[in-house]
Amino acid sequence: MANDFLIVGLDEVGRGCLAGPVVAGAVILGKPIVGLMDSKKLNKVKRQKLDIIIRRDAIAFGIGITSIEDVNMHGLTWSISHAMKNALNSINIKFDKIIIDGNYNFLPKESNVELIIKADNTIPAVSAASIIAKTHRDNLMINLSKEFPEYGFEKHVGYGTKLHFEMINKYGPCIQHRMFYKPLARYVV
Repeated sequence: MANDFLIVGLDEVGRGCLAGPVVAGAVILGKPIVGLMDSKKLNKVKRQKLDIIIRRDAIAFGIGITSIEDVNMHGLTWSISHAMKNALNSINIKFDKIIIDGNYNFLPKESNVELIIKADNTIPAVSAASIIAKTHRDNLMINLSKEFPEYGFEKHVGYGTKLHFEMINKYGPCIQHRMFYKPLARYVV
């Protein structure tokens, strides 16, 4: 293992959601895992199966979460950076490079970051990070649906679907909503 070049794949989910936390995943893969791709391109069953395999077979992985309170207080850029730092801090072995999906460096203090657009579909470690982050966030939203059943979080997991907007229009936003988003700003008093 000492001579291996270790890459941490890093990706976040929940950026475009109207509700819930931002979650980041960080993964160092060992042996190849068949079927890895951008989590958005996988159905829920396939994502859940891959999540189990990734967590079992990865050399290391981490999850970072930024709460809705912090998202509302600090905004998205800070929230994504915070979640990514926490995910990366869970990796307890030395690595050589961090690859982040996209074209914005959320970790400017790290000297070994490479940005790759669509890395979540082309770099296996980033695909794996996308999958564990999405699965973790979806599970958090399903749990929130027990506390806020009227919003249907278990169905849309916080994204701006027709159903979600219907529920917001009917009940108004709850404490899990991102009040700085334009569609929700009209509810701010």
